[in-house]
Amino acid sequence: MKTKNVLLTFAILFIALISGCAEDNFEEIEGVCPVVLSTDPDNGTINVPLDKTITVIFNEEMNAATFNQSSFTLQGTAAVAGTVSFSGTTATFDPTSPLAANTTYTGVIKTSVKDIMGNALQADYVWTFSTGSTITPMVISTDPANNATNVFLNKIVTANFNMPMNQATINATTFTLKQGTTTVAGSVSYNGTTANFSPTAPLATNTIYTGTITTGVKNVQGTTIASSYTWTFTTGSVTAPNVTATDPADNASGVALNKNITANFSMAMDPLTISTTTFTLKNGSAIITGTVSYLGTTATFNPDSDLLPGTTYTATINTSAKNVAGVSLANDYVWNFNTNAAVVGNIVNLGSAERFGILSGVGVSNNAGFSIINNMDVGISPGVRSSITGFPPAVIVNGAIYASDDIAPVGIAAMLTQAKLDLTNAYLFAEGASYSAPITVSGDQGGKTLVAGIYKSTSTLLVQNGDLTLSGSATDVWIFQVASAFTTVGGAGGSIKLAGGALAKNVFWQTGSSATIGDYTSFVGNILALQSITMGSHSTAQGRMLARNGSVVMTHTNIITKP
Repeated sequence: MKTKNVLLTFAILFIALISGCAEDNFEEIEGVCPVVLSTDPDNGTINVPLDKTITVIFNEEMNAATFNQSSFTLQGTAAVAGTVSFSGTTATFDPTSPLAANTTYTGVIKTSVKDIMGNALQADYVWTFSTGSTITPMVISTDPANNATNVFLNKIVTANFNMPMNQATINATTFTLKQGTTTVAGSVSYNGTTANFSPTAPLATNTIYTGTITTGVKNVQGTTIASSYTWTFTTGSVTAPNVTATDPADNASGVALNKNITANFSMAMDPLTISTTTFTLKNGSAIITGTVSYLGTTATFNPDSDLLPGTTYTATINTSAKNVAGVSLANDYVWNFNTNAAVVGNIVNLGSAERFGILSGVGVSNNAGFSIINNMDVGISPGVRSSITGFPPAVIVNGAIYASDDIAPVGIAAMLTQAKLDLTNAYLFAEGASYSAPITVSGDQGGKTLVAGIYKSTSTLLVQNGDLTLSGSATDVWIFQVASAFTTVGGAGGSIKLAGGALAKNVFWQTGSSATIGDYTSFVGNILALQSITMGSHSTAQGRMLARNGSVVMTHTNIITKP
């Protein structure tokens, strides 16, 4: 009888084993099948930042090859595009674009995901969360990186953010460097999206330092980082060469158009490392060609042609430049300068108004949808911040909102006043431009192809029955002088297209009253309107919407991109 009982027990155990997941060879955290332990955001979370990366943690190591856009999905009003990755026990979904504001999303991990032994998730894992209306600022990188070693003793410590920050909040209180509990003396500066900590004295050799960005830092809308950001690095024993002076100096203005750019070093450099690869000059993202020479401790960049008037240039000496002992610069050295603003020939000089994708007199509104302004600012003057509405859900990527009643950072009102003055000057220049005989146009320009030049309408101008194509080279300029209203219809016809290498930044639409960009129009160029500008539903623009006296209205889900 005992023998029968033993056999029955073994039979039950065998059935239990073969009915569950297969055995594996590593320690399980919970059970023998893969299980989702947690998600970020958690199920039911609200006010999730629009730039959130979605993560899922499992109870065991999983087969990374089973994680993809089919097995890890995110759905809002539509399927969300993104990149799926897996490391260790964590799956990550990184959306390609910011999530929509005030939207419920559903995440799904499907049963096609498996652990490294081939065991599948037993049921789809589903959870939901809801977004808020803001993109949270965060530190996205540091230099030195976390846990870096052999850091130069004269290193400038930097932290890069994912968006423009309020410069007034980046200071010695919110950005600190410590050796143990001892605070390192230094100065803090901020430019673009980068905060810099410059130690007063060289760092100690072979020493661990800790950098901290506190929650006191805020973006230009007043949103703080979610938590303090801390990282450590260890110094070596070497002092790196550095740039001691430049000509033009950083932020210099009125620079001659035939200027050679020079940089002086603290010690003799290896001439073979001073070249057009390590010493560069750019206008925005456009690389300026030229020759580089080195003599004594001075490097010189000689542009192949004169610089453009009224233009901001960025010069860089990167860390591939080395001294004669083979030691590289501790940091890229970057500086900016502005050329003489004299107007030459057919150039419409926007001056300081060039930084704005939207600049208005009395109001800026986003009536509906997730509109985006890319790589430019939004400004209003003499109107006030309360006259800017619909942000969010509209967002500004690599830019900020400025209003004439802003009290921080200091000088906003004066900056906007100058920008409006520069806009007025550009408008008047475009209105009266006559470097070549203006060509009279009227009515509908749809279906036409126009070469570079000045086109003058004594009343209204319309683009309706077909697209208008502007054909020319990258140096050609189009100025449209419209005495009254300018309208594009959009949809099947009515968009503006470029051909032959023509650039959107060289197209100017001077409008004597108001401009209307029709629904679904694809538009290029800079609108300089005396009154107001309206962008129809789902219209896009590679250009600028600059209204001297009136308002700028984005009707629904509009995109404005820097030309």
